[in-house]
Amino acid sequence: MREPRKLSLRPWAEDPRVSIAKCDLAEDDNLHEHLTGCDAAFYLIHSMELSGSEYADRDRKLATRFVQAAEHAGINRIIYLGGLGEMGEGLSEHLSSRREVEHILASSSVPMTAFRAAMIIGSGSASFEILRYLVERLPVMITPKWVKTESQPIAISDVLHWLVRCLSVPESENQTFEIGGADALPYSRLMQIMAEELQIPRRWILPLPVLTPRLSSGWISLVTPVSYRIARPLAEGLKNRVVVNDNRIQEVMPHEPLNARESIRRALERVRGNAVETRWSVAGPVPGDPDWAGGTQFVDQRTIEIDAPSDRVFQSVCRIGGGHGWYAADLLWRIRGWMDTLLGGPGLRRGRRDPQRIEFGETLDFWRVIGIEQDKSLELRAEMKLPGTANLQFQLTPNGERTSLEMTARFKPRGLLGLAYWYSVLPLHNIVFSGMLSGIRRSAERPDD
Repeated sequence: MREPRKLSLRPWAEDPRVSIAKCDLAEDDNLHEHLTGCDAAFYLIHSMELSGSEYADRDRKLATRFVQAAEHAGINRIIYLGGLGEMGEGLSEHLSSRREVEHILASSSVPMTAFRAAMIIGSGSASFEILRYLVERLPVMITPKWVKTESQPIAISDVLHWLVRCLSVPESENQTFEIGGADALPYSRLMQIMAEELQIPRRWILPLPVLTPRLSSGWISLVTPVSYRIARPLAEGLKNRVVVNDNRIQEVMPHEPLNARESIRRALERVRGNAVETRWSVAGPVPGDPDWAGGTQFVDQRTIEIDAPSDRVFQSVCRIGGGHGWYAADLLWRIRGWMDTLLGGPGLRRGRRDPQRIEFGETLDFWRVIGIEQDKSLELRAEMKLPGTANLQFQLTPNGERTSLEMTARFKPRGLLGLAYWYSVLPLHNIVFSGMLSGIRRSAERPDD
């Protein structure tokens, strides 16, 4: 289930030709009503964030329910994006699940077009960020032997081209196409290309046969912002050779794809230009306001008056996190981030998508935006490892050319450990929270900021 508010700032969200509907594919019994009137449906659903084999079971259930709803609604075409990989006992659980979903969708009476791709290179994607962070942060990499495995990565622009193009090509109905970039190469070479495009020294890669995908996924989650739950199925899939063996796509829908270097270069240009529209960390459901009723709730509320209009104050509030920091006590924030990383949390590694703008559902270090109202309020939910639930809310009240900024931190402890945690960090609030408010005031009142 995706949250429509994540799309509120997209330039096409207000287009009269666009209608955004919200439903739960796992539970909604009236799913066919949302599909009624649609000519084609792109099935891009994946449950990889679930632990263990749960994602395969859930994907099986979701695909079955979708097929039933599509038949009921009279959909004319289903387009599915799955994974490359030769069938056999060695196929990873992740790729096997993608192939099973493809089989379920193809078993319906609705014509389907399936595309199978290896790594998709695009700014903000999980696989691209894993590659970029590993290369940026590790001059020497001890890796599993899968770095020698051959892959045929493809640029997101090429994937989008074929996904859309097939709608106007009747010959693509009930067909399965393998798609890839212009070159096939081992992951070790892909890492060196990334280093060259980042303009950093060549990386030393030392493959070891004893390093399993399970261990390497733990290492990935430690070094990169990508969580262990996402990293593990991706790492396990890397052991399979994923190259295009059937090039019929060029006969039915000819198109010259980018090579790996061009794909990486374009993705990095979007990162450097702050043109990343969405990131892997925004995927999945976003919890709403926590249920604070009942039980113990701790509240730390502070207010500051700022000699600036509310729009400037809101801009300053929205700069928190990422490379900008948190206006005060950045060392304490970094220490908290290191502790969280060691405990298996995201730490400060996720940063933020854009240094100025934020949207509903995206991440700011180890916080997630769960509420945003332009020039009025911002609410964050903590995703660091905590013995409880924490929210941080900023509320703006305009008063002419002045603005009252109220910051409220709420914490609902879980057990005695939660109580101990609250009282242990309470002395630091004056440093962290008061310093943050003062920093926001300085930023908003500075005319040339």
